[in-house]
Amino acid sequence: MFFRSLIEEDIKQGISKIRNPAIARVFRELGLIEQWGSGIRRIFNEAGKLGLPDPVIEEIGMKIRFTVFLSQPILITGKNEALVDVIQKEPTQSPTQSPTQSDSPVIRVMKCLGQGPLSSGEIRNKLGLKHRPTFRENYLHPALEQGLIEMTIPEKPNSRLQKYRLTLQGEKLLVRK
Repeated sequence: MFFRSLIEEDIKQGISKIRNPAIARVFRELGLIEQWGSGIRRIFNEAGKLGLPDPVIEEIGMKIRFTVFLSQPILITGKNEALVDVIQKEPTQSPTQSPTQSDSPVIRVMKCLGQGPLSSGEIRNKLGLKHRPTFRENYLHPALEQGLIEMTIPEKPNSRLQKYRLTLQGEKLLVRK
């Protein structure tokens, strides 16, 4: 935790570590960057001016996730033309992300449960996921915490018969055509 706060403070202050000097030099020569390490500081300043929460910097293994919050929720359309509110804390899709992964993990879980309750294994199979901890941490628990899905047997969360279903709030967010 202490290490993470040091990294965050360094980043906020504009201390940067160039990982690919050739690309950084090209960006600098093309005028796409003004000064090394100035972008993150400007993002934090701009968020403050707009009254938005500070962006969140998370170290995940050897990578860093940088989450910038929106001023208002927006509507997006999915593959099935269903309208879904973007949850405020959900990151936007990376330009290099596969189009099959265009929906947020929570929305993908909700779409699986659109036809009825499923077990966590059935949801994982529908999503093509094999790693249980990743599924629980990135898909199942966020959907439960946001109140968009619920357990069918809440008094026995570890039951082998446990299934998950959409809540009324989840159904409202997922409009079926």
